[in-house]
Amino acid sequence: MELEEVTHLHIKQYIVYLQKKGRKPTYINGILKNIRAFFKYATDEEYLNVNPALKVNWQKEGKVVINAFNSNEINRMLNVFNYSDFLNARNKTIIATFADTGIRNQELCDLKITDVRETIIRILGKGNKERYVPISPVLKKMMIKYERIKNFYFEDKNLNYDNYFLSNRAKPLTVEAVERIIKIAGEKANVRKEIRCSPHTIRHYFAQTQLRNGLDVYSLSRLLGHENISITKRYLQSIKDKDIIQMSIKTSPLMNLKSNRRGDK
Repeated sequence: MELEEVTHLHIKQYIVYLQKKGRKPTYINGILKNIRAFFKYATDEEYLNVNPALKVNWQKEGKVVINAFNSNEINRMLNVFNYSDFLNARNKTIIATFADTGIRNQELCDLKITDVRETIIRILGKGNKERYVPISPVLKKMMIKYERIKNFYFEDKNLNYDNYFLSNRAKPLTVEAVERIIKIAGEKANVRKEIRCSPHTIRHYFAQTQLRNGLDVYSLSRLLGHENISITKRYLQSIKDKDIIQMSIKTSPLMNLKSNRRGDK
């Protein structure tokens, strides 16, 4: 079939085919996104006059519930490790960095010493997109302790890598190694069985906690390095209605109006 012969009906038939195979709406929308991008390219390059995919509607996706750690579990996981030696200090700081910045596993493994600055961390995310995340005072104290222990541990060793987090053999950490660290911490901290103990689940915790603490979706999206806020909104959908109500009290117009009036006096 020639490119010019493809119509929106063909694409719709393909969508029906995927539905009959039992594919979920999120999967189908991912396919449709790629089809739209291809035909957009074709129209931009003037191979076609009209993008037929634009006449195909997105599939309605159900509410996505993202299960994450709670604060008590994160605290217990942090307490699994201490500052008794290099590995303990490193593992404790890794969990703290995930919980306080929400960065991805690969982003943490790629962190260089020069990326960790006084109050911010430079992240090179997906597609080599650069962004910055803050270092809270609590995380800063933990990082300083880790750096002192790390420097002492590698004092007489030749370092060939400038990664912020290293293995005990002075090599960069792998994604699999970090996965194991989080899994072990979760097991020792007796995390709920239905929760998957992984760096990405801590990322979920970071996102949901930031929203509960009043951070807006747009700012959170930038911190997480999402391409658009539609991905970030899933975290908001996973927060229970009663939590949303409690969150709204903090941002109540009248409550803040009263505090402003007191300030004016």
